[in-house]
Amino acid sequence: MEQTALRPRPMPGDGGGGGGGGESGGGPDSGPPARRPERRRGRRLMTVLLGVLAGVVLVLSGAGLGAVGATVVGAGGLAELKRQTGVAPTPAPAPSAAPRSAPSVPVVTRLGVEVADDRRPGALVVAVHVPGPGSSAGLVRGDVLLAFGATRVDSAAGLARAVARARPGDEVKLTVRRRGGGYQQLTAVPGIVT
Repeated sequence: MEQTALRPRPMPGDGGGGGGGGESGGGPDSGPPARRPERRRGRRLMTVLLGVLAGVVLVLSGAGLGAVGATVVGAGGLAELKRQTGVAPTPAPAPSAAPRSAPSVPVVTRLGVEVADDRRPGALVVAVHVPGPGSSAGLVRGDVLLAFGATRVDSAAGLARAVARARPGDEVKLTVRRRGGGYQQLTAVPGIVT
């Protein structure tokens, strides 16, 4: 009786024939070559890319960089406002031998509104900060400020100068032209930024 030699088919990913006869699987009919080097290369590449992505996310969301950015932007915005309003920065006091209990901080008065120049004289309110002195007084977007106390307001810079001269906590009368065309007197209490 003649017997045929049956060899099992190789499993995918299995390098050898796995069959009888003591073959090591290196023969011509042992199946396709193994794909392990390509798989390792793909895994390494994916790991490196994920590591780089995680590093970028951590750097961009870091609290230290955010605080530095806010400080730089905030300082630049303050300097720009001072330049526009013509308010000179207060010089630092000369160092003295006697220690001070608290440093002197210049007080900057705020109305809590963002304004732009209008086509006619006045400062057009483009945003009102809530809560804030402007919203408490009743200012709304679209109002045009014509007078701040006894000072006539011709432009946004003029309003900024008038607000900077005001004392925080003192009531100030505002003359406002409403969007509908009517005029109104409002009372505001400028505050300080802390």
